[in-house]
Amino acid sequence: MGTCSADLAALLGPNATAIAAADYICNKFTDASFAVDNTYLLFSAYLNFFMQLGFAMLCAGSVRSKNAISVMLTNVLDAAIAGLFYYLFGFAFAFGSPSNGGFIGRHNFGLESIPSSSFDYSNFLYHWAFAVSAAGIASGSMAERTQFVAYLIYSSFLTGFVYPVVSHWFWATDGWATAFRVDNGFLFGSGVIDFAGSGVVHMVGGVAGLWGALIEGPRIGRFDSSGRSVALRDHNATLVVLGTFILWFGWYGFNPGSFNKISGFYTSGNHYGQWSAVGRTAVTTSLAGCTSALTTLFGKWILTSHWDVTDFCSGLLGGFAAITAGCSVVEPWAAIICGFVAALVLISCNKLAEKVKYDDPLGAAQLHGGCGAWGVIFTALFASEKYVREVYPSRPVRYGLFMGGGGRLLAAHIIQILVIVGWVSATMGTLFYFLHKFGHLRVSADDEMADMDLTRQGRLAYVDHDEDESQKQGFK
Repeated sequence: MGTCSADLAALLGPNATAIAAADYICNKFTDASFAVDNTYLLFSAYLNFFMQLGFAMLCAGSVRSKNAISVMLTNVLDAAIAGLFYYLFGFAFAFGSPSNGGFIGRHNFGLESIPSSSFDYSNFLYHWAFAVSAAGIASGSMAERTQFVAYLIYSSFLTGFVYPVVSHWFWATDGWATAFRVDNGFLFGSGVIDFAGSGVVHMVGGVAGLWGALIEGPRIGRFDSSGRSVALRDHNATLVVLGTFILWFGWYGFNPGSFNKISGFYTSGNHYGQWSAVGRTAVTTSLAGCTSALTTLFGKWILTSHWDVTDFCSGLLGGFAAITAGCSVVEPWAAIICGFVAALVLISCNKLAEKVKYDDPLGAAQLHGGCGAWGVIFTALFASEKYVREVYPSRPVRYGLFMGGGGRLLAAHIIQILVIVGWVSATMGTLFYFLHKFGHLRVSADDEMADMDLTRQGRLAYVDHDEDESQKQGFK
C-alpha cells in the first residue's frame, strides 16, 4: 500500500472496504495528476514548435526580398529533418540511458520501449522541438548563400547526433555533467544548471552557425574593397516584428515548460506548489527579455542616433537566450541584471563581427552563442540557494557565487562553455570544412548575385508592381 493509500485508509478505517476505497481514490488522483502534467508538457511542446514559425518569419524579414522563399524553405526543412533524425537517433543518444560513462545514450532508437517508466511520447515531442530550434539558429547564420544540399546534410547531423550528445551530457540523469544526478556527479561535485538550454540549445546552434558562416565567407557585397561594412538591409521589418512576437510567446513553452510538469508540491518543505515555480520562471523570462530589448534600443541610439525596431527585437531575443539557463533558479531582480548585460554582450559581439568581417544575416551566432554563453555564466553567479533546492531537490546544493554559494558551480559552468565550443567546433566545423572543400556548401557567385528564389526555387516571393501591371495590360 502506498503512502497516499495508507494515510487515507487510516482516516476511513482499517477494514477491507476502506482500504479498497483508499486505493481507488488515490489511483484516481494519480491518474488525474499524470493527465494534467502530460497535457502541460504537450502544450509546452506545441508552443516550442510554434517558435519555428517565429524563426521562419524573423529569417524571411531579415534577409533581402530576393531570398525570402529560400530562407523559409530551410526553416520548414529543419523541422522535417529533425522529426525524422531525432526519432531515429537523436532521442536515443540524448536520453537512452544507461549511457557509456555519461557520454551518450545507447537505447530507445526509433522510440523502442517508449512509453516507459521514465519517458512517454510527449517527452520525445518536447525535446524534438528543442532540436529544431538548434538547427534553426544555425540556418539563420548561413542564410542567402548556402546550397540546399548543405542544409540537408548539416541539419541531419546536428539534430541526429551533435545536439543530442550535448543534451545527454547536461540533461540526462546519468550525463557526466548533469545537475540531475543523485550522486555527486563527475564535475566538481556540482553538475551544470542549464535549466532550459542557454548552453545546450542556444550555444550549440550559435557555434554551429558561426563555423558555417565563417567557412563559407560573407555574402557578396557585405564588405567593400577597402573592407568597410556595407549594410545589406532586411527587407521587411513587419515580418521581423511578427516573428519576434511569436518567439516571445513560444518562449513560455521553452522555459516554463522545461519543468515537464505543473502539479505537485516542493519536496523541500516550501508550501508553494510546482505551479509557483512555473509562474516565477515565466516572470524571470519576461523581465530579462524586456530589459535587454530596452537596453539594446537605447544603446544603439547612443551609437547611431537612430531608433531601430530590428535592434529592439534582437535585444529582446538576446535577453531570452541568456535567461534560459537560470530562469527557474534566480530571483526576478537578478533577471533584470541578466537582460541588461545580455544587451551589452549582443552589441559588443555585433561590433566585433564587423571588425573581423564576419557576416551573419540575422546575427544568430552573436545573439544565441554570445548571449547564451553569458546566460551560462550568469546562472553560476546568481542562482539562489532556495530555488536550487526546490528545482533540483536530489542534487548536492551548489548555488551562485554572488549568492554565497562558492565557486564550484561557476567552475562547472565554465567547463560547460568550453566543452560545447570544443564539441560543436570539432564536429560541425569539420563537416562544414568538407562540404566547402567538395563544393557543396556555398552557391555559385552568379546564383548568389541573382535572385536565389528564382534560380533555386523557380519563383519569387513578391511580384514586382510594374511587372504585374504590364501583365494585366497584356491580358486586356
